[in-house]
Amino acid sequence: MTWLNRMAAMIVRGLVLAVVLTGLAAGPARADESTVRRLVETQLGGAKVLEVRKLPYGGLYEVALRNAQGVRVIYTDADATLFLIGSLIDAKSGENLTEGRLRKLAAIDWGALPFASAITMKRGSGRREIAIFSDPNCPYCERFERALVKIDDITVHIFMYPVIRPDSVRLTKAVWCSTDRAKAWNDLMLKRVEPTAKPDCDTPIEQIVELGGKLGATSTPTWFLRNGEMYKGALPMDELLPLLDAAAARR
Repeated sequence: MTWLNRMAAMIVRGLVLAVVLTGLAAGPARADESTVRRLVETQLGGAKVLEVRKLPYGGLYEVALRNAQGVRVIYTDADATLFLIGSLIDAKSGENLTEGRLRKLAAIDWGALPFASAITMKRGSGRREIAIFSDPNCPYCERFERALVKIDDITVHIFMYPVIRPDSVRLTKAVWCSTDRAKAWNDLMLKRVEPTAKPDCDTPIEQIVELGGKLGATSTPTWFLRNGEMYKGALPMDELLPLLDAAAARR
């Protein structure tokens, strides 16, 4: 087991590092970003470090790295003698700084998504847009898509992403082979009615699974806004709508 794998195994779910940004003064810097990068890469056995940033508080350096699970952010000191793994929280505002940073680092080129391989559904003006990597056997995907049905003026791009169970592959291929793909998908996700089409036509399912892995879709639903930022999980609508509207306003 590599040092990086051992480190990942030590991650405790829900670990929070609370920092009051306005109350901590940065200590004297003893290293620059390039030195920290070299030290971290040595400590982690050749991990791919994407970026190192000196943070303005706590004497910490933020290290963005990529492994088999996608982009990760950890924190270290100037000598890389310790690693902090978890979420950095602004204790004053409650903002999760780590999540925000990860969204920036993992942002994609929206225009590069293969929309011809998606099931696209538009309601009203369609000004709000969202692209979802969704598995038919994912209960959180079902919950999320049930909530999205209630939103007006939205365009939903579904990238069928069968990664939970082998049966998901058959179901998604049958949906793609259906005459009305949008209806077949909605019937499956919202009514639990399986498609009747045979899953024997040419489909982009394998390519979508490969793409999702490259984009860091390690769970479902994983979804993207027009600004390219990635989110995971079934976000409540009172949190989702402002994000959709903000992304639509920047078009």
